[in-house]
Amino acid sequence: MSISIEAVSRSAGFRKLEINSGFEGGRRASNSRSFFLVLLFIVCVYSVCGCASRRPVAGRQPPPTQPSATPPETAEAAKRSTDTSPTAAPSSPSAPASKRSKAAPTPPLINFIEEGNASWYGEPFHGRRASNGEIYDMYKLTAAHRTLPFETMVRVTNLSNGKFTVVRITDRGPFIENRIIDLSLAAAREIDSVGPGVVPVRVEILSSGVDPTAGFFTVQVGAFRARANAERLRDRLSASYSPIFIQQYDSPDGLFYRVRVGKITGEDAARQFGDQLRDREGFTPFVTRLDEGTPAGGNR
Repeated sequence: MSISIEAVSRSAGFRKLEINSGFEGGRRASNSRSFFLVLLFIVCVYSVCGCASRRPVAGRQPPPTQPSATPPETAEAAKRSTDTSPTAAPSSPSAPASKRSKAAPTPPLINFIEEGNASWYGEPFHGRRASNGEIYDMYKLTAAHRTLPFETMVRVTNLSNGKFTVVRITDRGPFIENRIIDLSLAAAREIDSVGPGVVPVRVEILSSGVDPTAGFFTVQVGAFRARANAERLRDRLSASYSPIFIQQYDSPDGLFYRVRVGKITGEDAARQFGDQLRDREGFTPFVTRLDEGTPAGGNR
């Protein structure tokens, strides 16, 4: 007796199989069912894998694509656009701040260098009138010089320690041998000359448009407390020299009468005249500028 069954439905596209009774029929039927199950498994696996390849698993991203190489000219241009000048680079915030130092000296504008001794003056001159007419303040950076024009700015360097200060000429002096400049107290402190009192210095002009040798000069040959003594010296010298001035100076120690000889154009000529007075008369001459409006040489 033979039995016919549907192994696969027609909608799946398989033909009808016949299974016979007996051993041979049972084996064929078993093989057919095995083939059907294997085929069905392959179809299911293909469907699942096909869906997975089109929809990524939640929480995972597809692997990134490999970037393309940058052209050499583009890379070089980008490098140049980010280059930074070494001077413009900001300093590290963690780096300690460098200790501030005094600025380098400004080069002098005029070829004028004078070396000699510097003294300083404070009390009792503080608050008194200086030769340029202003009130002397020992806490300002000023100085007295015999020949430099008023308002000239000069750098004064202490040759003992290299320290320097910049001062304005407002006064006349010092009228003491072997000294070239008298500093205010403030200026003396800047170059550490308060304690020593007198120190070797170098004086350089910083002002522009200043001719230190131009103008009128005179030679001081004596200073007296008694006016009669000043007049006697004037009378003695008037036979050989002219003009001769007697300048009254109201010092903190009282009135002095200074005798000054000559009105000489140019500092060099005035110094030569001073040397003649030294040799002929035995004076200790002080060449000083004749300031405008004060023919005798100023207040100090």
